[in-house]
Amino acid sequence: MTDAPVIGVLALQGDVREHLVALAAADAAAGPVRRPEELAEVDGLVIPGGESTTISKLAVLFGLMEPLRARVREGMPVYGTCAGMIMLADKILDPRSGQETVGGIDMIVRRNAFGRQNESFEAAVDVKGVPGEPVEGVFIRAPWVESVGAAAEVLAEHDGHVVAVRQGNALATSFHPELTGDHRVHRLFTDMVRAYRRGDSL
Repeated sequence: MTDAPVIGVLALQGDVREHLVALAAADAAAGPVRRPEELAEVDGLVIPGGESTTISKLAVLFGLMEPLRARVREGMPVYGTCAGMIMLADKILDPRSGQETVGGIDMIVRRNAFGRQNESFEAAVDVKGVPGEPVEGVFIRAPWVESVGAAAEVLAEHDGHVVAVRQGNALATSFHPELTGDHRVHRLFTDMVRAYRRGDSL
């Protein structure tokens, strides 16, 4: 596929394999990213779920945090799910000691807002930009967005809370679409990466 965008999945922790499968199903050339030189080769990046504090510390340890921030500032498309949403927030409520974010979306995120692991749930979510029926959202120790700035667009809400946001080339969801077999959100992101490669304006 000559038009297949190269999309990496940050492979420090979390459900990396599931994202690789979903991206491949959305016609992307997908591979894991663990080092700065691998980050330099991709057109876009997915930051998966996991534990946001651990991902933050490992990104610093592996020398990825500053190059990732630079690429996001330059406009590289990035998609964060669950902990990845936290990583893309400009601000976290009650961050753990030493926790850093990549930033890129003018939003304030509350960690574990929907409850603990044993309070995980699934819910149908209408996501703006995803055609067809609602997306089945899997919420696992999920965050929600407390507030967004003027530049950020709310794409979805659940139970009165913002659970999907886009700002320019940055996309974030509280939930895990990679766990459902429904690849429409990944296709939305893949289309964002294609537009970026073509140089289309947002």
